[in-house]
Amino acid sequence: MITWNVNPDIFHLGPFTIRWYGLLFAASFVIGLKIMNNIYKKEGKSEKDLNDLFWYMMLSTVIGARLGHVVFYNPEFYFFHPLEIIKTWKGGLASHGAAIGILIGIYLYSRKKTGQSFLWVMDRVVITVALAAVFIRTGNLMNSEIIGAPTNVAWSFIFTRVDNVPRHPTQIYEALAYLLTFVTLFKIYKNTDGKFNEGLLFGIFLIMIFGFRFIIEFFKKEQVPFEIGMTLNMGQILSIPLIIIGILILYKSKIVNKKNIQKN
Repeated sequence: MITWNVNPDIFHLGPFTIRWYGLLFAASFVIGLKIMNNIYKKEGKSEKDLNDLFWYMMLSTVIGARLGHVVFYNPEFYFFHPLEIIKTWKGGLASHGAAIGILIGIYLYSRKKTGQSFLWVMDRVVITVALAAVFIRTGNLMNSEIIGAPTNVAWSFIFTRVDNVPRHPTQIYEALAYLLTFVTLFKIYKNTDGKFNEGLLFGIFLIMIFGFRFIIEFFKKEQVPFEIGMTLNMGQILSIPLIIIGILILYKSKIVNKKNIQKN
């Protein structure tokens, strides 16, 4: 068993506190921007397009993740305390909300750009999103949050800032799953030199990310009281439609690819 007692704060600077989660969250955007910069240069897209995409992504991710937490996990509290919604530093970001926010943000972005359809952009953005998910779950580990259910497995973690119960390190499970997703997507993009049927990477992303999420949720502790006793928790319920959408996108991508081959 591993005793985990990491301080989530890195250091204090006057009234400000620099935390591991915030640092990792910011790092995910910086590294993601670098990856997208290479992709956009390779595919002849302008720097202005990339800058526009960055702001659409950043705003849609943060707003979507926050509103997802508010709507899916604690709507009653925020209904009576609306000012608490803007206090993101207190925690409370939902990955499913971030996913919805990104979809809306990319849709709005693609409408203003020629030669960059929604699926074209999503196929490239999901590479960076998968990597960002690795950083975010690592940040959750540093915060000793989103912990697993009690267990006696040899690799269990005792989160002393929470309790002294050995638990599944589900943050690590998810981080490794998302890392595998990132490697898969990046390898496909590199091996095909960016020439693949629209929707391929996006569909794979949805199936892998939310498929892994659905499975790992079985090893997690309930995040909110209303999940206690539920056969499937909120994270699993929200994952199902996204997995189905991924399957449909892959199917459509395959059908379109067959038609293109027949035409040629």
